[in-house]
Amino acid sequence: MKVESTDVDGRKVFSVSAFNKGIASWLERLPTVWVEGEVTELRRQERWAAVFLTLKDPESGACLGVQMPRGQFDALRLELRDGERVHVYGRPELYHARGSFHLRALTIERFGLGAHLVALERLKTKLAAEGLFSSQRKRPLPRIPRLIGLVTGNDAAAKRDVLTAITTRFPPANVLVAETYVQGPRAARSVETAMAELCARGVEVLVLARGGGSFEDLLPFSDERLVRAVCASPVPVVSAIGHEQDVCLVDLAADVRASTPSVAGRLVVPDLAELRAWLERASLGLRRSTSRICARRAERLSLTRERLARAPLRELERRAARLASTRTHLRALSPAATVERGYAIVRAEGRLVRDPPPSGTELAVEVAGGTFGAQSR
Repeated sequence: MKVESTDVDGRKVFSVSAFNKGIASWLERLPTVWVEGEVTELRRQERWAAVFLTLKDPESGACLGVQMPRGQFDALRLELRDGERVHVYGRPELYHARGSFHLRALTIERFGLGAHLVALERLKTKLAAEGLFSSQRKRPLPRIPRLIGLVTGNDAAAKRDVLTAITTRFPPANVLVAETYVQGPRAARSVETAMAELCARGVEVLVLARGGGSFEDLLPFSDERLVRAVCASPVPVVSAIGHEQDVCLVDLAADVRASTPSVAGRLVVPDLAELRAWLERASLGLRRSTSRICARRAERLSLTRERLARAPLRELERRAARLASTRTHLRALSPAATVERGYAIVRAEGRLVRDPPPSGTELAVEVAGGTFGAQSR
């Protein structure tokens, strides 16, 4: 493309439009290239025809604008986030209307940290599907553990924070510390071995503690084998890895996640002052309950004693009444009572006469006033 210029006082002068078009034409002759950088300022709108982002050199801070047709970008399904490292394949372009230089992207691939993020996301999805991160498998922490296991590195800050929080909150606590690798290729296996050794020595809860670090530094705590070891631990596990914003897969698998090592120390033991206050309240409550129970039992015993004291007299009264009734009934049925009513008892030879005896039989007649003799006809 030929760019027209104008002669002005012996000078070859280009208009801004012509100059920009000339540069754009020259850039079109350059080959396509791969450019590496971190994604920043990613901008995408449904109504826009293109997706815009900036590639930043993490060492020098140099920046390069990138444009890509939205359809091509969406087809890659990268779900990029700011800070991810990528390789962009494209051609340099100049938008001549504004004189803005950018790289027109033909494809984008994750690289380095970005590749790690993709692998972690896949592992996270896999383990979540197996139920390793389910809240239903989380176990409660023991209220007053007899022995606490602490797995940490030689990072004095993280170890000191956990121990200080534990001893300040609950001085009688017993802590067994296992120092191991918490960074690098040997870290995941070393932490797993330390956990098994502490469990074998009888700890009732485990704390995994590590200070802050870069994404790469914390990668061992997203190792699949270590995550499975945390889930298979025979005792509850508290994860205190990095800072609050750092989330690794061990955090998701642990029974409790602490935002910092200090918080982990406070989670595994009760506050001694609060525990004493609770015990005092419980003791007072027990004393009050015991007093109320004793008072009720004493009152019940007193009532029982009174009933027992009155029982023999009431029984004698009932029996006397029953005896008087029986006496009255017997008196009403006795021969004497019958005679008193005007009847007589007739005997012949000492036996009661029920049928008329033969004529001339000697009889003894008993009436209310006495006995007299008689003879039958």
